[in-house]
Amino acid sequence: MAPQVGVLAIQGSFQKHIESLIRAGHPADQIYEVRTPKDLSQVDRLIIPGGESTTVGLLMQHTGLDQTIVERAHQGMPIWGTCMGMIMLARTVENREQFSLNLLNITVRRNAFGAQVHSFETKLAVVGLVDPIEAVFIRAPIVTEHGPEVQVLSTFNDQIVAVQHNKILGTSFHPELTTDTQLHRYFLNL
Repeated sequence: MAPQVGVLAIQGSFQKHIESLIRAGHPADQIYEVRTPKDLSQVDRLIIPGGESTTVGLLMQHTGLDQTIVERAHQGMPIWGTCMGMIMLARTVENREQFSLNLLNITVRRNAFGAQVHSFETKLAVVGLVDPIEAVFIRAPIVTEHGPEVQVLSTFNDQIVAVQHNKILGTSFHPELTTDTQLHRYFLNL
């Protein structure tokens, strides 16, 4: 039976992740928009999409979703954060006091490639995937430090842009904005 996949649907590119999961062959009736702790209790895994981290952090704290996500992660639930989602998973955000879930032992730098006008697409090799993927970078973070338990999955110009520890995955870029579903399939198989 296909896992029940939740996509955090507070703000950001959640609809594009839903479309990518469907393109990857996942049944649409096994994909759920997550906005509350009750919604999260219905799913086996969670994608935290791109968006605005300050707003999403405040809304997650307001609903108690933050604590529920941390509890489920400690129980082994696979979680994938893309762009803002990776910032939310980080232990530390450079030069900024802001809420995070502290689920990945990484330090991130927000907007590491510049403002939105500096957005770009590129091909990236990713550990665990056969073919390079198309990656879209929009005001993307990078990983500047990571613990020894964190595996680096991909780099761009010597900057770390994808990491994993156990079943927690973080990517700086937006694979959901392309037609490539390799990373979505990888996440479904965690």
